[in-house]
Amino acid sequence: MDAIQKSLLQQVAGLHEVPEGAYNIRANGEMDSRNTTANIDIVTKEDKAGIDIIIKPGTKNESVHIPVLLSKSGLQEVVYNDFYIGEDADVVIIAGCGIHNCGVDTSKHDGVHSFFVGKNAKVKYIERHYGEGDGSGENVMNPETIVHLDEGASMEMETTQIKGIDSTNRITKADLKDGASLEIREKIMTHGKQYARTDFSVDLNGKDCSANVVSRSVAKNQSRQEFFSVINGNNECKGHSECDAIIMDDASVSASPQLTANNIDASLIHEAAIGKIAGEQLIKLMTLGLTEAEAEEQIINGFLK
Repeated sequence: MDAIQKSLLQQVAGLHEVPEGAYNIRANGEMDSRNTTANIDIVTKEDKAGIDIIIKPGTKNESVHIPVLLSKSGLQEVVYNDFYIGEDADVVIIAGCGIHNCGVDTSKHDGVHSFFVGKNAKVKYIERHYGEGDGSGENVMNPETIVHLDEGASMEMETTQIKGIDSTNRITKADLKDGASLEIREKIMTHGKQYARTDFSVDLNGKDCSANVVSRSVAKNQSRQEFFSVINGNNECKGHSECDAIIMDDASVSASPQLTANNIDASLIHEAAIGKIAGEQLIKLMTLGLTEAEAEEQIINGFLK
């Protein structure tokens, strides 16, 4: 990897060097490096771009890094990654994509990640998206995440997009069996004329399953954001969806929640709040010596923390 790719790797995966454990690093459309362990195998797909990540039942305290790096302007790709997590496993998966575009052509990465989580398995999934470059070409990312949770399985997702992505369509679909649980926390910030769309769809099929979907976002300048959330309660279950956004300048934010209860014991809640930074918050910080811009930055950082 060159210096630009190493910098992208730090931004999307928090890595300053090649990680320990299992990993697959993809750079400019090709595999850069890979490592497997006794419990985690990574296999290149034969029919399309992407990999299969196979985690043995009972695997504990192991992690998988699968970052994607694009540093050539105009490179566009679609990658399919499937995760097979065995019963009773407990693992951390770190993904994400970084684009460095200093050209005039659009750079684009579409990643389709499918998770098949076995009985009583636990997964923490962290995904970061980041863009940079002084060219006029756009940075585009369209992540799609499909989650299948077996009985008693749980998954915690942390997805972050804070800088440099001109357009994104973020799709997450999930279905849950008995006793399964899903926790999603999304953070997005847009500026300039950027556009971000989030589309959640969760089917609570199992008895005593639950889902908590939380999106926090900041829209600056003339950027636009759309939030769609669908939760279907098809059994005795609990579902919660929340959209909380700060709007600034001439930006636009819309939230469209949908809850459907198909069982008398389904308990579903949605919360949505869109508004500007409160004046009293700015004044309080400015009395401590901060400028208005510094005060805004402090509030936004705390909001997206």
